Amino acid sequence: MTRTKSRFRSAFFILLFLMIVGGLFIAALSYLLFPSDDGILATTLSSNKIAIVRIKGVILDSEHTINQIRRWTKDEDVKAIILRINSPGGAVAPSQEIYSEVIKASKTKPVITSMGTVAASGGYYIAAASARIIADPGTLTGSIGVIMMFSNFQKLMDKIGLKSVVLKSGKFKDTGSPYRPFTEDDRELLQGVISSIYTQFITDVASGRSMDIDEVRKLADGRVYTGEQALENGLVDQLGTMRDAIDIAAKMADMKAEPVIVEDKGEPGFLKWLLGDELGMKIPGTAGLSSGVYYMWPSW
Repeated sequence: MTRTKSRFRSAFFILLFLMIVGGLFIAALSYLLFPSDDGILATTLSSNKIAIVRIKGVILDSEHTINQIRRWTKDEDVKAIILRINSPGGAVAPSQEIYSEVIKASKTKPVITSMGTVAASGGYYIAAASARIIADPGTLTGSIGVIMMFSNFQKLMDKIGLKSVVLKSGKFKDTGSPYRPFTEDDRELLQGVISSIYTQFITDVASGRSMDIDEVRKLADGRVYTGEQALENGLVDQLGTMRDAIDIAAKMADMKAEPVIVEDKGEPGFLKWLLGDELGMKIPGTAGLSSGVYYMWPSW
């Protein structure tokens, strides 16, 4: 009987141990795959806060970033917002939406940008909306311009004897299709689209940076600049680190005491990391983008 009780007790503790380990595993997996957007890195009752919003990887969606900016804009305890940008840019519309949200937030409290390794094209577009831009000397930024990318498989299909059949409502409906030649009419049409979006880019940069549009146009041939070069050309305000950006934000917000740094920890989960929009940031030169028009430095 004593031996039976001992075995039962051992089995009970083993089962309890497995349940605890299993629960911890499920909790960790749930956080990685489906993290909460409600977490805060530092929680405090202080009314002397600076919020950090991180914009990283290829920009394909604006919702998460906009929600963070709105959250910190409404929080009266947050006196300033820092955008920490580490991105080669991305799709046009999300970049424009974030730019607009930064402009709105700036009417309420200081919003400044701290640039990381790269803050190019759409990344720079967003930064231009902030009140002040701080870059490291070796930051890669600029790349002001628009790019549209297509692939064409027609010659390959001809070699293997495949032919596509397309029914369309107009001559331009399949412009950019990989299954037919890219014509001069196609080129003229899409160049007009690019020119229009390019004008939107340099107009918003000129507005955000209080620069003459012709001055911006001279810098906007798609090339990248180091932080030092960007400072010389008026694209950033000063060189410095993230810590410098915090000090500047505190000064702009007229903070008397050391600020408390808060940050939304609802980062994209592991599954999204593995399959989604940050892939191009993790593997240089492989953004995994579909055909389309982008504010992006594709060399990254």
